Amino acid sequence: MLTLSEAVPFKAERLVIVCGHYGVGKTNFALNLAIDTAKAGHKVTLVDLDIVNPYFRSSDYGKLLDDTGIELVAPVLAGSSVDVPSLSPRVLSAIEHAQKGESITIIDAGGDDVGAGALGRFSAAIRQAPYTMIVVVNAYRNLTQTVGDAATILREIEASSGLSASCVANNSHLKQSTTSESLLAQIDFGNRVALEVDLPCVCTCIPKTLANEDVNGVFADSAHGNIYPVSIYVKTPWE
Repeated sequence: MLTLSEAVPFKAERLVIVCGHYGVGKTNFALNLAIDTAKAGHKVTLVDLDIVNPYFRSSDYGKLLDDTGIELVAPVLAGSSVDVPSLSPRVLSAIEHAQKGESITIIDAGGDDVGAGALGRFSAAIRQAPYTMIVVVNAYRNLTQTVGDAATILREIEASSGLSASCVANNSHLKQSTTSESLLAQIDFGNRVALEVDLPCVCTCIPKTLANEDVNGVFADSAHGNIYPVSIYVKTPWE
C-alpha cells in the first residue's frame, strides 16, 4: 500500500477510484488528490471516466493538471460539442501502470450507479490487483442528505461497477459558501455513513480557507478523524 501521508492524510493503493453521487464534489476531491500527490513527487495519472454528465468533469481542468505534471486520460472527444464521448483505450494502460508500480492512477468515476456502469467495464482489470475505492459523501447534496440515502447510493455504485468500496470520504461542505457553523453541523456525517456500511471514513474535507483558520484544532476534534484541507477547483459559471 502506498503511503500518501506526505500529501494527503490517509493511505491508499496505487490505483485509486473516486466515486459518489452527482454533486457530492467527487471531481473536486479527485483533483485535490491528484494534484497534492503529484506535488509530493509522485507520477500521477488522472482518468476521467465520466461519460454521462457533461458538467464538472476532470477533463475540464486539463491545463491545471498539465501545469502540475499530471497525465490526463479523458473520454474521447471530451470537451467538444459531442454529447456522448466514448472511453479512451488508454484507460486500461493507466490501470496496468498503477498495478505495475509505474505510477499512481486516480479514476474519477461517473456519478451514482449509472455513471459507475462505465467503471464496471474495467472491473475485471481493476480486480487483478489491490485498489482503493473511495466513496465521497456530502450531506448538503440532494439524495445523499441522510445516512440511509448515502448508504443506498454506495451499495448501488458497488452493484453497478462490480467493485467493492474501500472507504468513505466526508465532503459535507458548501464550497466558498461554507461557514464554521455549516461545517460543524455535518462534520461527523462521514463517520455515521461509514458506521452504517461498515467501512472506515478516511478523511473529512474542509475548504483550505476555513482549515487555515482552525488554529485550535476544533474541526479535527469534532471530526474524530483525519482532516483534509482542499482547494475549491470546481466551480459553477456563476461562482
